[in-house]
Amino acid sequence: MTTFISSISSVVVVILIIALGFILRQKKWFADTFAGNISKLIMQIALPASIFISVQTHLTRSSLLNLFEGLLVPAIGVFLSYLIAFILIAVFKIPAGRRGTFINTLANANTIFIGMPLNIALFGENAMSYFLIYYVINTVSTWAIGIFFMQSDSLPGKKKEEAHFNWKKLLPMPLLGFIVAILWLLTGISLPSFVSSTFTYVGNLVTPLSLIYIGIMLADIGLKNIKLDKDTILAVLGRLVIAPIIMLGLVEWLMPSMGVHMANLMKDTFIIQSATPALSVLPILADQGHGDVEYATNVVAITTIFFVVVVPVLMLVAS
Repeated sequence: MTTFISSISSVVVVILIIALGFILRQKKWFADTFAGNISKLIMQIALPASIFISVQTHLTRSSLLNLFEGLLVPAIGVFLSYLIAFILIAVFKIPAGRRGTFINTLANANTIFIGMPLNIALFGENAMSYFLIYYVINTVSTWAIGIFFMQSDSLPGKKKEEAHFNWKKLLPMPLLGFIVAILWLLTGISLPSFVSSTFTYVGNLVTPLSLIYIGIMLADIGLKNIKLDKDTILAVLGRLVIAPIIMLGLVEWLMPSMGVHMANLMKDTFIIQSATPALSVLPILADQGHGDVEYATNVVAITTIFFVVVVPVLMLVAS
């Protein structure tokens, strides 16, 4: 029960900061370009700095092997999510134009703008290394696999975009920051204190700015414009229920049965990350692929709103 109450308190903090962004955007405090500016600051500067300093603080050269061994679990979880998504599309006859969004909703999570702030709120900086494991798999899955389904899934009568591979998307700045951090760690050279302090201060911008960004996004979508239909409900259940159940099964039953030991903090991190909302970029990708943008927008908005209910329940189950 203590874990449940603690998780609710952490989620309330997340909700309040999201609400701040939502209210200030509605009151026209932020220009139309502000959300894009925040996103760029987070992705290009603050998050790489946060990841770099977290690696130097919480990892050692001897612990790197265990870190990379942990990649197997989220990789299996993502693979199973793709598989189940294909099955559900066939069973429930998800129409063209929505399939790419549906697949990505089940398989790929919003680890940056929701996942990381939530993880820090729930588990603190000590879980950062485990978050990075999930982030790496999620990023590769999104930009090496998920993007192809978005580009090749158009509404009937619309011209399909030619699917192409984009290395810049596959290696975003946060992931490059992680790679550079690992290489620096391997050198054994300590960071000068002023560099460490600078990276820490800049990295601390990630959590509040990410949550304010989500609030702005929800305000721009407009809660009154959200619509529920069969396909939307199914996608929401897939992201907030099916995906975490898959991860729960992996960390609590499959891995132990195979003799794989996982730290409790790693288990909790993977479970929570698997339940984070749909990627906030899905409506943009749907538009680029001539898919159903309204459907993608609904899925992102609803999963973002309802994840706050799912997280305390998952924490209770995991504990």
